[in-house]
Amino acid sequence: MNTWIGYLLHANLFVHAGLIAGAVWWIAFGFVFLSNPAFVILDWNSGIWSGAPRFWLGMPLLVLGVAFLVWGIATLGVKNSSALRDGFIARGPYRISRNPQYVGDFFIFSRVIIVANSELVLVTHLLTSLVFVLAPLAEEPWLEVEYAEQYAAYRRDVPRFL
Repeated sequence: MNTWIGYLLHANLFVHAGLIAGAVWWIAFGFVFLSNPAFVILDWNSGIWSGAPRFWLGMPLLVLGVAFLVWGIATLGVKNSSALRDGFIARGPYRISRNPQYVGDFFIFSRVIIVANSELVLVTHLLTSLVFVLAPLAEEPWLEVEYAEQYAAYRRDVPRFL
């Protein structure tokens, strides 16, 4: 299979396998993410921490999470958020974290885990948070190709999360 046809056949099989794996990944993520509200309601207060202080602890996490998320989206813009190249961004929250939107999501998820006081929500939110930990590993190679040295310098200076 050293011909170009063999190469294309081999590459095409890997593309299809990658698309299938990606689809399975996003279907699983969608199920876990979309089922979380139901789990919050159905498994409310089944955990070990049932006192009112959890609500006070949860509020700053929510505020911080929403702030990072909205600030990150507003700074990056719609095109860059959709992986349509619209210029390299290293200002605003991107001076603090290479992934402020994911940091915001993590704070919001942490708040839901604490306030819901549910073991089921803890498990599903940790699984969902895993997506936000792994996503940069898929995004960074594209950024390295698109922005080369500019991204390499940025990557050295700014942490992936916090």
